[in-house]
Amino acid sequence: MGIYAIDHVQLAMPAGEEERARAFFRDVLGMSEVSKPAALAGRGGAWFAAGNVQLHLGVEADFRPARKAHPALLVDDLDALLARVSTAGYPVSTDEPPLAGYRRAHIFDPFGNRIELMERLTG
Repeated sequence: MGIYAIDHVQLAMPAGEEERARAFFRDVLGMSEVSKPAALAGRGGAWFAAGNVQLHLGVEADFRPARKAHPALLVDDLDALLARVSTAGYPVSTDEPPLAGYRRAHIFDPFGNRIELMERLTG
């Protein structure tokens, strides 16, 4: 008995900004939108998935972006994804200190939440 996986990570977002969330998570990052259960749909927000990763964006009345706490997503082509994020006009920070075995960068969603992107180094 023990913890073996994360089901999802939730980030906060302001009310009424679901289209901005879709434009970023679906259209820029390439995630698929997941239908929320009927019991939760009335709360607003949006859910997204890619591979085994699920990100839930939930509405927070007194919203403040997560600048320190963040999800770290493994990616297979960091440069291509950073180019898409940057071309779409979202902030990218590539001056991160090295982490053994990874290349990494931080991006920021439309609401200012920090998201780390990590690519494993081969060799």
